[in-house]
Parts: sequence; structure tokens; C-alpha cells
Amino acid sequence: MTTSFQPASLLAALLAPLRGTVLELGPGTGVNLPHYAPGVTWIGVEPDPRSRGRLGRAIARLGGTGEVLDGRAERLDLPGHSVDAVVATFVLCSVDDVTAALTEIRRVLRPGGRYVLAEHVAAPQGTWVRRGQDGLARASRWFGGKCRPNRCAGSAIARAGFELADVHRFVVPGPLGAGIPHLAGAAVRPADTGKGPTS
Repeated sequence: MTTSFQPASLLAALLAPLRGTVLELGPGTGVNLPHYAPGVTWIGVEPDPRSRGRLGRAIARLGGTGEVLDGRAERLDLPGHSVDAVVATFVLCSVDDVTAALTEIRRVLRPGGRYVLAEHVAAPQGTWVRRGQDGLARASRWFGGKCRPNRCAGSAIARAGFELADVHRFVVPGPLGAGIPHLAGAAVRPADTGKGPTS
């Protein structure tokens, strides 16, 4: 559904109810940390060493406990079904392999666990915003950038076997008056049926 929520307030509302063990992928400097409920067991997987150092200081300032691991979304050094929730905000645009990252998220989540996400996503084909996104994606490959703003995150998440339970679509103003489409909300890892994710 389309919503008038802004990303920050929407994310705060999505993160606050999480309980148990929460894995956050690519937490950066820890902007989401203040939104978690007390008592959450927080694990962050962050590939950037400078950000890992800042995360440790951010956790200490909040008076909480947490564990910061080196790693990437495509290969998580955690057992299967070991976390109650996974949080990944603006991560799928930068991973090397979206399918591998979503497969790992599904693997480590317990059945019924929530995957809280926020992503900028591809605009409709044929629009000038989409042409701009495609151009930025090509340029990022040439110049070593990581962000691919033209990825269709919603359909990739559904193909990976998640149920999109509480998803909001909204537009954020971008350069030259462009409206950049975003997706934020929660997906649920259903119980295993033996059929596996859709291909």
C-alpha cells in the first residue's frame, strides 16, 4: 500500500516491537540502535571496519549490549533458524548478489520470524526516473560504487519465499524534482513446507 509515513518514523514503528535475538545487516554507524526495545539481543554484521568501531561506541553510549561481526549479507556466519528478526535497511541495493543475501536471511530466521526492510527501489520501466536509475547503476560499476538504485527489491523478496506482511510504498523527493520510489515494512519467513522458495 502507499503511505504518507516518512522513512524514519516508519522504521521506528517497525523496529520497536522486535523481541528476542535481532540480526541487523549493514548497520553502518548504528542509526537504528535507539529504536530497539530494551532487552533485545542485538547482533550486527558490518563489512566496513571503520563502521564496526563506531558501532561499538554507539552501543556503549546507549548502555546496551550487542555483538558486532565482520561479514556480508551473502554469507552469514550464523546457524540456521538462530534469530527472531533480521533488519536490513538500504542493504539490497549494495550487495553483490541479491538472491544469495535473501537466501541467507531466510536461512538464519526462525519460522515466523520477521525481516524488517527499507529500500529504494526501481521506478516503473520507461519513466525518466528509471532511466536515471539505470544510468546511475551503470556508472557505479565503472567507478567502484556499490549502490544499484534500479533493483526490484519487492519481487526479489517474494521470490525468496517471504510473505510481504506489512509493506508500505512511498516516494521520497530526489534530485531535479524526481520522486524516488521506496519500499519499507516487514516480511515474514513462513514455516518450511518442503517446497522451498519460488524460483
